Amino acid sequence: MKAALCKSLDGPQSLIVERQPEPVPKPGQAIVNVKAIGLNFADTLITRGKYQFKPDLPFSPGAEIAGVVEYVSDPSSAISPGQRVMAYVNWGGAAERIAVDAQALIPIPDDVPMAVAAGLSVTYGTAMHGLRDRGRLCEGETVVVTGAAGGAGQAAVEIAKLMNARVVAVASSPEKCEIAIRAGADKAILFPGSDLKTEVRALTGGDGADVIYDCIGGNAAEPLIRALAWQGRFLVVGFAAGEIPKIPINLLLLRGSEMAGVFWGESVRRDPARHRANMLQLLDWVAAGRLSPRIHATYPLERIVEALGVLERREATGKVVLTIE
Repeated sequence: MKAALCKSLDGPQSLIVERQPEPVPKPGQAIVNVKAIGLNFADTLITRGKYQFKPDLPFSPGAEIAGVVEYVSDPSSAISPGQRVMAYVNWGGAAERIAVDAQALIPIPDDVPMAVAAGLSVTYGTAMHGLRDRGRLCEGETVVVTGAAGGAGQAAVEIAKLMNARVVAVASSPEKCEIAIRAGADKAILFPGSDLKTEVRALTGGDGADVIYDCIGGNAAEPLIRALAWQGRFLVVGFAAGEIPKIPINLLLLRGSEMAGVFWGESVRRDPARHRANMLQLLDWVAAGRLSPRIHATYPLERIVEALGVLERREATGKVVLTIE
């Protein structure tokens, strides 16, 4: 089989596609014939040894896969050969075949394309876990999403709207504000360039936001905490601004509010049943036409370096996906 291999921690440019031995399943695993691989910015980090997971060399990047089950080691498994499935695998997905724990495989409805399913786990899974599990977002509440034109932000905007919330997007240019509006945001705030606390309170009639979904950190965090409603929830999702803010915790006391970390990858490991429920909900929304994830472009496995370059240069306006015929 062919696989994209990282043999040195020199970044995506060092990846090579070459033939490898077929994977050998362990007890409880299945062999998946991979059809699509969702790529993420994390793949550019893991190939430099700068991600939270540091697999031994050589390894294949690619944390999200969709494909067809080829073999199941346990005949009593709920998964069977020929079934269309998706999975989050941490790394190793950029290959024609992969051995995956059968319990981690999630069936894909027939009318959901493989390329779409392969791109759901990380961005949309994080949004589901953040807004539903950590933020307890309720119908009619107001959520502010920072970095709302990026992949994680757009996913949060879409999921919040499907949960019947009011969404205020925060983005760094008029063009990005428009992207967030097209994703479903009700209002958009330009930042830098505005007073976030004042703007959010003005858009909420002075009440403040019920939930802040913060993908950027930096200088946006503190004014947004000051813009929380009574018993609001501030979700720490990421630090795209490059700076980890230091927050005066008395601000939480004054609003009876709370701050919660959104560590989706660890939550998948610790609570696989909740992760599965969230993924099945996403797949149902896609199958029903209520959720339409955007794909920036698809590339064959052999062009993985080019595909990761799009992510590294921050050029993607949707999911970047590898496909295998």
